Amino acid sequence: MKLKLYQVDAFSDKVFGGNYAGVVILDAWLSDALMQNIATENNVSETAFAKRVNENTYEIRWFSPMSEIDFCGHATLATAYVIFRFENTLKEKITFVTKTVGDLKVSKVENDYIQMVFPNRKPKEIAVIPSEITGGLSIAPKEVMLNQQAYFAIYDNEEDVYNVSPNLEELKKLAPYDVVVTAPSSTYDFVSRYFWPANGGVEDPVTGSIHAGLAPFWAQRLGKDTLVAFQASSRGGILTCDVLEEHVMVSGQAVLYLQGEIEV
Repeated sequence: MKLKLYQVDAFSDKVFGGNYAGVVILDAWLSDALMQNIATENNVSETAFAKRVNENTYEIRWFSPMSEIDFCGHATLATAYVIFRFENTLKEKITFVTKTVGDLKVSKVENDYIQMVFPNRKPKEIAVIPSEITGGLSIAPKEVMLNQQAYFAIYDNEEDVYNVSPNLEELKKLAPYDVVVTAPSSTYDFVSRYFWPANGGVEDPVTGSIHAGLAPFWAQRLGKDTLVAFQASSRGGILTCDVLEEHVMVSGQAVLYLQGEIEV
């Protein structure tokens, strides 16, 4: 069986920036085992598989090289980019149906940006900071919060975000949760880095899904509902976030790196 495979750099306007994602558009679902094998072979942060329901609607699933993922923003952006450019060139709005986070509405907006409507996943305070956080981060955070996806280590100084080193063995013990470190920024509204040793890797280049929690947190702290964020990985990525009561609109650009065919 031959399948088209795209590799897209999401949250970037040039190749080798942002976060890489594989994209496979399907006529019918493959087995879970085969999709996992493809994602493992691709060995990028995530591979998204999307199946067309009708001209405006697609079901979507995301796989890291290790396992299926509940929610992935950058691979959703990459898949939308592929659909808008190669599969459904006349449409400017589509809906992704997911098993885990409801329907995700996606649209083209100005300046080649793609906007995704995510659920608002603002983190909540926790009573006790896990020892794996204090032992897993070289710089102690000011406070720690938690949402459905990750622990949020909050700092006052963006330099702490740039300089903190993770102890991956300690952070891995927090499974199924990952860890995001974040602080306000003098250049952007806020910066972050994302560590996910329990679910697929060391440090994620750009994590769209976590901004469904970061953006509402910083919107309240900074007193503004439109924010520009920078994920300070080695590749880096810029995201624009608009915070509503129940949703967070996350926007970014994407660029094609590879278009090919796989045989499985």
